[in-house]
Amino acid sequence: MTNVVLFTGGISTLPVSGRPTGIYKQRANAPLDLGLTGFAGDRQADLRVHGGADKAVHLYPSTHFATLAARFPEAVGTLIAGSMGENIASADRDESQIRIGDIFQLGSAHLEVCQPRNPCWKIDERFNCTGMAAFIAEQGLCGWYFRVIQAGRVSPEDSLEQLHAAAGISLATALALWREHRPAPDDLEQLAAMPGIAAGWQRKIRERAAWLRLQFHVKPDTP
Repeated sequence: MTNVVLFTGGISTLPVSGRPTGIYKQRANAPLDLGLTGFAGDRQADLRVHGGADKAVHLYPSTHFATLAARFPEAVGTLIAGSMGENIASADRDESQIRIGDIFQLGSAHLEVCQPRNPCWKIDERFNCTGMAAFIAEQGLCGWYFRVIQAGRVSPEDSLEQLHAAAGISLATALALWREHRPAPDDLEQLAAMPGIAAGWQRKIRERAAWLRLQFHVKPDTP
């Protein structure tokens, strides 16, 4: 069982650029419908890179805020649950305990882990800290996205219950592989083949594996 706090939000503006953003969320105090593209009432500003079925629900581990506060002490007061634009905050699990393809139940909805979050530049402006998004990516403090495989009703007091534990490497190990300067193409291909992986991330992984083979003349293993 994983204890969680739920957050949703509409579109607002960033403090300096005035660009629209969905990063500002409010804690949910009443039951919510969760559909295939996310919670009712939750919105994303740039649908080219946010939202959609493979980014329906974002969970961010609250334990990461201590690491971020140590690196960016000027943002201590704002580094709190819900501030990273997540829909689900939890201090009970992090990337080392999660695998692509893990399935959970939240209320009557079923969720499948499908990819890590790729932090964007809006995090820097939201917290007024240059380099925070890059630090999150470098350290693997990304959180992850769920796709919704069964829509349902979710209440604030519901917990996240694991229904299926996928095989393979943890999300933390997958992120470390992705961050390597020159990872082995075969390792990338194995990551791309994990059941449940988001199509967009799978494509990027396979494109990188192909590029590495072309640049460094790495031949795939023969059976």
